Amino acid sequence: MFSWLGTDDRRRKDPEVFQTVSEGLKKLYKTKLLPLEEYYKFHEFHSPALEDADFDNKPMVLLVGQYSTGKTTFIRYLLEQDFPGMRIGPEPTTDSFIAVMQGDVEGVIPGNALVVDPKKPFRKLNAFGNAFLNRFVCAQLPNAVLESISVIDTPGILSGEKQRISRGYDFAAVLEWFAERVDRIILLFDAHKLDISDEFSEVIKALKNHEDKMRVVLNKADQIETQQLMRVYGALMWSLGKIVNTPEVIRVYIGSFWSHPLLIPDNRKLFEAEEQDLFRDIQSLPRNAALRKLNDLIKRARLAKVHAYIISSLKKEMPSVFGKDNKKKELVNNLGEIYARIEREHQISPGDFPNLRKMQDQLQAQDFSKFQPLKSKLLETVEDMLANDIAQLMVLVRQEESQRPVQMVKGGAFEGTLHGPFGHGYGEGAGEGIDDAEWVVARDKPMYDEIFYTLSPVDGKITGANAKKEMVRSKLPNTVLGKIWKLADIDKDGMLDDEEFALANHLIKVKLEGHELPNELPSHLLPPSKRKLTE
Repeated sequence: MFSWLGTDDRRRKDPEVFQTVSEGLKKLYKTKLLPLEEYYKFHEFHSPALEDADFDNKPMVLLVGQYSTGKTTFIRYLLEQDFPGMRIGPEPTTDSFIAVMQGDVEGVIPGNALVVDPKKPFRKLNAFGNAFLNRFVCAQLPNAVLESISVIDTPGILSGEKQRISRGYDFAAVLEWFAERVDRIILLFDAHKLDISDEFSEVIKALKNHEDKMRVVLNKADQIETQQLMRVYGALMWSLGKIVNTPEVIRVYIGSFWSHPLLIPDNRKLFEAEEQDLFRDIQSLPRNAALRKLNDLIKRARLAKVHAYIISSLKKEMPSVFGKDNKKKELVNNLGEIYARIEREHQISPGDFPNLRKMQDQLQAQDFSKFQPLKSKLLETVEDMLANDIAQLMVLVRQEESQRPVQMVKGGAFEGTLHGPFGHGYGEGAGEGIDDAEWVVARDKPMYDEIFYTLSPVDGKITGANAKKEMVRSKLPNTVLGKIWKLADIDKDGMLDDEEFALANHLIKVKLEGHELPNELPSHLLPPSKRKLTE
């Protein structure tokens, strides 16, 4: 009789079918999450509605820091070329937000024109008004790095009340808007100026809930001695610990990100290793872009759900005729208690709730009588999206990753150390002797031969048991020694001759010096007598 009920219930529970992750994210947002956001005025309180360009755009990197920390120079270093509108100097030079993006021809697009372009993900910045749009430009240029990512340069943050007032727009709110949409937020600090101004502190607090995207760069570290650098690093971590309220430590990269000679080259190896780690992090952004957008949609859906519960609770408490103003004041003052009640009734984590003080300020200007009551169907649709559709999209993300070639940022500074003798670790560890005509192990072979002949070789070879007695003297774990054995036993006969034994000891030395072992033996480490075996 009521068979249509069962059909509708099945239809609701069956997850949507999508061809691509991008198409799936757009459809889920427009059909399932957007109706909830519009019904409860989510966009007036939190973030403007998302558009197609937000799901289609390339990964973006946002640079934030106080003036003269090297933000613009950092971009110049990555691109290895100047970009339109670039100004560098010790004084506060960058007074605008500059979106550095790929373009066929070099040029600058002003903010007012930028926010009407449907292909760019900046249309909703229109809400911040002309004071901001006059300080927002897009610098376009053809560059290999920008084919994979876009970079957002921001005005240097100054201390003092005057700077905050004279901006003419809510600087922290603009940064928060960008933080929701970018893939990586890089906070730059100057090794000589670690003081975190009030406005910078406010900005970092505005980036709350985006700690997973944040990385810290301690720039200009080549200008101080090693002992001072240790103190500066400690002071920076202490300062950040007071502002970023997370139990985890934010990753800090130390270096000098410009193309000039190092002033104090003592820490060159450290800077090279840190730079490679940072580059790998940035290079991974295109590969993880779909997952990041999916993660951000989930965060947005959770916030929209909580917002709906808050608004509907306030509506429920309001009187229908008299005493509305007094009741509104009472509800705003007691918002913390409403949070606690919603948390208990709906089993919601405290971390999903919006900032209490900010929400109270926003509610002051709202007409509570225009709020909507709880509409279960809208919330159930979002719950269904989180429970079923998102799981299907996760599978699709992995499928797309496996079918596509590995996506990485290429060009610019990323190419400089990729190949050749200036790659990180070239000629060190297992790479030592890579360009030498002589077998590198031969230098220490006489010493290894002395040990070899004390281990009772038979027909020029020692058994695995005898080799083990010597190798365990290194105190390396069995897992590491097992890997060294596999690399050294080239003919796979379960025994080592004098060359293989010398190679095993060379690899032990490499590991004891703090280098990683290769997964396969490099050709330059093959003993001369074994090279024909591997051809």
